[in-house]
Amino acid sequence: MFLIDAHLDLSMNAMEWNRDLRQPIERINAREKGLTDKPDRSKATVCLPALRKGNIGLVVATQIARYVAPENPLPGWHSPEQAWAHTQAQLAWYKAMEAAGEMVQITNLHSLEQHLALWNDGSPNEQKPVGYILSLEGADSLVSLEHLEIAWNYGLRAVGPAHYGPGRYANGTDATGKMGQAGLDLLKKMESLGMILDATHLCDDAFWQAMDHFNGSVWASHNNCRALVPHNRQFSDEQLRELIRRDAVIGAAFDAWMIVPGWVRQVSTPESMDCSLDKVVGHIDHICQLAGNALHVGIGSDLDGAFGKEQCPYDLETIADLPKIGPLLAARGYSAADIENVLCGNWLRFLRKRLSVIG
Repeated sequence: MFLIDAHLDLSMNAMEWNRDLRQPIERINAREKGLTDKPDRSKATVCLPALRKGNIGLVVATQIARYVAPENPLPGWHSPEQAWAHTQAQLAWYKAMEAAGEMVQITNLHSLEQHLALWNDGSPNEQKPVGYILSLEGADSLVSLEHLEIAWNYGLRAVGPAHYGPGRYANGTDATGKMGQAGLDLLKKMESLGMILDATHLCDDAFWQAMDHFNGSVWASHNNCRALVPHNRQFSDEQLRELIRRDAVIGAAFDAWMIVPGWVRQVSTPESMDCSLDKVVGHIDHICQLAGNALHVGIGSDLDGAFGKEQCPYDLETIADLPKIGPLLAARGYSAADIENVLCGNWLRFLRKRLSVIG
């Protein structure tokens, strides 16, 4: 079955982790042996060959660069202009992958349907380009609203206004407070352009404010359930119901601390915490129970999103294992149609509706 993963930090891995994602996982990890600058060295799970092996032919791929004010202890860039420049380096990597025939950008309905036809033509996937829809995780790098329009013109189709902590446009995970005028102006500009609002990472105050002010299409690319793992990074049932009401799709994330409660970073292990793919399915099932159907949840794995094999389900070796979600859903009584919707159909329905209004 054709699969879609709605959240992968591919360019971050290429540009900051210095990973050549054209190489097999084994080669990427072997080259990192002995490195200690990041906790996930030699534990990568994502590369372009593994995506093809798992029949994951379409992804939502990010640009990400945080601005941090002098009092902000989070890692990031010291000016919005630096952050913007970093996103442009990430964009250059995507364009280099396109030039090499490794990837292809999806910006409208025609390019989506053309790409789906290629991936479903029955021929082997090994030489097919992986399709990507460009998303911006955290809007700090948008120096001005004119920069948002520049980004729209180079293919950006979704924006998450916040990431971790306080942001220039909205507060995110572990922060509180509503958006100021800059954030509201961003939402208005996004709506006028036809941008998708990614609600992921918005703090509760900003989330509800965004729902009140943004009338365009909304998704949550990588978010799990607060009812199962209590933390402000997760969505409450009330938030999930609002997203369902807005006809959003929520992507299940594969970061262990979001899957099982009580995770302690760099102490817990997937095995000791019984963090498995079936626990991910528990979050998927919770959303389906709230919705009364399987039409509002998909995959947004966030694999290799600054973590690796040490912090993802123990029964996942690489992203090529995402199809294992299907049998686990079947074991819980989900139909073949439901499983197809979770693995690709819901994202496709959303994208076809949104991209159909773009030339």
